[in-house]
Amino acid sequence: SLRKTAQALSVSRPVLTEYLTRCEEKGINYETAQQMTDEQLTGIFESNVKQETTQYQMLRNEFPEYSQQLLRPGVTRQLLWEEYCREHKGTYSYSQFCYHFQKWSKSKELSMVMEHKAGDKLYVDFTGKKLHLVDRQTGEITPVEVFVAVLGASKLIYAEALRSQKKPDFIHAQVNTLEYIGGVPKAIVPDCLKSGITKGHRYEPDINPEYQDFAQHYETTILAARPYKPRDKALVEGAVRIVYQRIFAPLRNRVFHSLEQLNAAIRIELEKLNNRPMKHYGKSRREMFNEIEKDYLSALPVDPYQFREYRKLKVQFNYHVYLNSDKHYYSVPHHYRDRQVELFITPKTVEIFYNNERIALHTRDGR
Repeated sequence: SLRKTAQALSVSRPVLTEYLTRCEEKGINYETAQQMTDEQLTGIFESNVKQETTQYQMLRNEFPEYSQQLLRPGVTRQLLWEEYCREHKGTYSYSQFCYHFQKWSKSKELSMVMEHKAGDKLYVDFTGKKLHLVDRQTGEITPVEVFVAVLGASKLIYAEALRSQKKPDFIHAQVNTLEYIGGVPKAIVPDCLKSGITKGHRYEPDINPEYQDFAQHYETTILAARPYKPRDKALVEGAVRIVYQRIFAPLRNRVFHSLEQLNAAIRIELEKLNNRPMKHYGKSRREMFNEIEKDYLSALPVDPYQFREYRKLKVQFNYHVYLNSDKHYYSVPHHYRDRQVELFITPKTVEIFYNNERIALHTRDGR
């Protein structure tokens, strides 16, 4: 029966019926088919194949543009399919549209396109390997850290050498990153570094007060990568590998005597990297950034962030707090005696807060 035959061939009955109808129209039975080659038999259905190929080719030609459009906030596959249907009447259903696009995306290694929206996230981390400085007088070799940041949608990369991973350097590098890209994303995603995250947690990590202060200045959000969730930071880990190839390798035989000299060399290689066409996109990171991401970043504040060290101290009986680093006392209103207060310290000022309200501001002294 047709049903049993269709089951044996793993095709549907309507498809089997169509094949048999086509053979009957061409006067082909089992005996004549035995005498034909596979190429001759395939030629019977050539007209249908051409029609399907042409239809798919029209759809596939749109996929590179769709992959770019999906990076824009609010753009979905449903919206793109509806627009496609208005331009091409009687074409693919939504499920077929998604199937073919997903299949094309995998062949082009573009699965990340579906996960990152323009202006949404900036991923930051440090490289595992280090670059080095050489002292001119003694020849002593000093390792330095390399900070890496990458925007989710355009894949624009920033890299900078730092003395350490400590909070001042870590935050300063992100200030420079935002200046480099010329805007502020909706969120910054660090790994669970002690410089930024006091305590890692899957849902509610504790963010360092200094890092939170930086985020408030730029009106962005810190979304720490979840512990033991490598996919949360896959993009920046990929960027680190690229930095090894495109920055570390070209600089491997050069000697640098200062951090400024090293960063100047890094910036040259960084520009080459960001202006280099990406294999699977046909455009450079800089072109992608200018086309799809630049306009979705928030504007930078008028003044760049100045690092403020955070302390929590108790007001002494004489309504002063004592700052060990300055060997100096700073006063507060007398009724805050014996209260726990918070200090934000810059190279020039000391701000004292109680319950998120500033109760004193002093010019820094004792240095």
